[in-house]
Amino acid sequence: MNDRIARAALTRLFDPQDATGRALVGTLGAYAALRIATRDQPVHTFKRITDADLAEALRRWAPRVPDLDPEKDLATIERLGGGFLIPGDEHWPTGLDDLPDAPYGLWYRGNITGGIPAPERAVALTGSRDSTSYGAAVTADIAHELGRRGICIVSGLGYGIDAHAHRGALSAFTGEGPATIAVVAGGLDRDYPAGNADLAAAIRANGLVVSEQPPNTAPTRYRFLQRGRLIAGLAGVTCVVEARWRSGALHTAHQAETIARHVAAIPGSVHSANSAGCHRLIRDGGAVLVTEAQEVAELLAS
Repeated sequence: MNDRIARAALTRLFDPQDATGRALVGTLGAYAALRIATRDQPVHTFKRITDADLAEALRRWAPRVPDLDPEKDLATIERLGGGFLIPGDEHWPTGLDDLPDAPYGLWYRGNITGGIPAPERAVALTGSRDSTSYGAAVTADIAHELGRRGICIVSGLGYGIDAHAHRGALSAFTGEGPATIAVVAGGLDRDYPAGNADLAAAIRANGLVVSEQPPNTAPTRYRFLQRGRLIAGLAGVTCVVEARWRSGALHTAHQAETIARHVAAIPGSVHSANSAGCHRLIRDGGAVLVTEAQEVAELLAS
């Protein structure tokens, strides 16, 4: 219980890429790391952390310490019908352990009874918020066909490609396991974007909405970028359907590459700015060109 409460607190206290915080947890475990970070335990010297780095980190964390109330956060997520997973739990998604900056825990809402599928049974579909009719149709077709095969679709609950991916998966739900998993950038007490609230509710009925952020945490640009690595970690293949030259979807694809997961991209018109990022991935050799669900499934099985 101490470890669970400590990890719940750490999701509010440490940023995912806080190297000093991660080193503390790796050296001491979550509970002792939290006590050091909140100054409830005397600071001492560590082999992997310089005194200067630790002093700077303690100053960085200090403004957040008064807001820590992990018992309240755990009660809130329980009231919302969800929970908080930590490594070692029955339903902990072990695919996230491949990330060098794995989350300290995972907040969730939805139907957890089927668990979270292994990466070999999940495909991430991601892309532009301002998707074209072409991107919408391709995404829906691929998500639906993969869903019929019992493959879980992972995406980010955003407008555009994300939403079409979730809806396509829900339309083909077989009744086994989560149809789709939405990885969001803020706390699960509020659906974001608000325009997708009905979609979020449908996902919770036949899938899961997850976040590494505790309740009452606002989504920010940094958190949107960070959640991309969770999408990549949950899936065996990350497929970019439409993406502009500097789309956040490319960041998710690169995160998948760093943990040796398959990356795929859908080609589009050479005249479409919405496909420029996909063509960039294919040209640079970071992605396999795919055109249909069968090719994505073959990549997943390879």
